[in-house]
Amino acid sequence: MLPALGRLLPIVGQSGFRSVHSGAGLWFRSTPVLCAEPLKKKKKLDPQIVKQREERKRKRLEKQIRRLEKNARQLKPIEELEVPMELIDEQSKRKRNIPKATVELLESRALLEKQWAKYKMQEKLADYQMFDRIIAAQTKALNELKLESEELYRQAIQPDPTLLTFVAQGPVATPPIKNYEQPDGEYIDVSRKYE
Repeated sequence: MLPALGRLLPIVGQSGFRSVHSGAGLWFRSTPVLCAEPLKKKKKLDPQIVKQREERKRKRLEKQIRRLEKNARQLKPIEELEVPMELIDEQSKRKRNIPKATVELLESRALLEKQWAKYKMQEKLADYQMFDRIIAAQTKALNELKLESEELYRQAIQPDPTLLTFVAQGPVATPPIKNYEQPDGEYIDVSRKYE
């Protein structure tokens, strides 16, 4: 008997059951049962009904487009900037009667604004001149020091670490919190939806 043919023949073991495969591999394989049914035939519809359905869909889409175009011009309200209803109700009580400004008052305000602008400009120019004088004096002093001693000049231009005495000390790593339940990332979105 050929060796390949011997593997294909069923073997009766000591238990009396028939073995349908040999040790080399499984010869019979099963696939899952596929439960299918024949496709249903499409019902033939009246062309008038199909036309009406398409017309309704088209009208619905046009209506939605018009609504979106109308709302596109409206800006989304910012909740922080909305005026509370209590203030709107009390608007007549809170309104002040401001007298109309006279010509003399308007002229005095304009003159005051001009004087203030002139004062601020002179203050800024004085600051710039003071900075220029300080830098010129510092440069002159460093040049004189350089002529006297090169070593003292190099020490003078080094940054002074005592001017900014900022020292920060703290933990390198934060220790874990005992019995801390880590959130799984879910949250409740409470923001308004605008259409």
